Amino acid sequence: MMAGVAGCSGGGANTSSSGGADKLIGVDFPRSDTDFWNAYTQYVPATAKELGADIATSNSQNSVQTLVSNIQALVGQGAKALIMAPQDTASIGSELKKLNSQNVPVVSIDTRPDTGDVFMVVRADNKQLGAKACEFLGGKLEGEHTVVVLQGGQDSVNGRDRTEGFSECMKDKYPGIKVSLQASNWDGALAASQLQTALTQDSDIRGVYMASSFALSGTQQVLEQAGKAVPRTDKNHVWTVSNDGIPQEYKGINEGKLDATVSQPADLYAKYGVYYAQAALKGESFKAGPTDHDSTIVEVRAGLLEDQLPSILVTEDNVNDPALWGNNLK
Repeated sequence: MMAGVAGCSGGGANTSSSGGADKLIGVDFPRSDTDFWNAYTQYVPATAKELGADIATSNSQNSVQTLVSNIQALVGQGAKALIMAPQDTASIGSELKKLNSQNVPVVSIDTRPDTGDVFMVVRADNKQLGAKACEFLGGKLEGEHTVVVLQGGQDSVNGRDRTEGFSECMKDKYPGIKVSLQASNWDGALAASQLQTALTQDSDIRGVYMASSFALSGTQQVLEQAGKAVPRTDKNHVWTVSNDGIPQEYKGINEGKLDATVSQPADLYAKYGVYYAQAALKGESFKAGPTDHDSTIVEVRAGLLEDQLPSILVTEDNVNDPALWGNNLK
């Protein structure tokens, strides 16, 4: 049964119902301009149905103002718990405080608010995402040459964590590799321009780490234009690694245009987002330590728990594994 939920902006809202409005969960999708978040948007209603959850949805389209408006509308429509993925982690704290005063528990997906309390943060271990990319590139480059890092926004916890995980791993394990950090700020056009400039300034570049697939198409175009898009067997091959795990990356790996990606679990974000929202409504509680789903809950600051879900390095060896969520999108 699908019914409209009035008052939610940013693309409207829908309610998926199986009875019991007193347990309604509001879900705000953060954006619809990336394949990763579009995949998450597909997984949420299917997961809610599987877990017997009633959900109302909205889309804040990468706007914190729209997110706040959507939250207010969802609560006004009877949502007793909320799932959100605030893209501006610095500006959501006051709204979280308001929700706390209303006894509306919040599960934050993929991002961790800079201030404010939530019931649970569900995200990948983003330092591990960076470290896995580092280990792949470090091995392929045999501890030499230069790697360009096309960073995510450093005002984002995800951008910072991926950069730190990559840089710390390089410093500890591959000190002979020069790391060129580029402040790309999740901007694909900027990343392409930065890579193009770097290639003209350093002839020893043999690796590129993209903090997410935002830089994928631009990186491929720049390497082709520079005559660097050569087979993996060529000694001049520039090894490239991305983050996300979307079908476009898998296609690139199969075509030899990308060498690896570290897959964020879009399917598990949906599953455990709904799971923890339901748990909050049941009055359950959690503590730091290993879980029964191959992750670890950590206390990232006093009273704030984060379930750090595992990620998978995808290469030509396992890219066609049917168990990968990126191979299961309709």
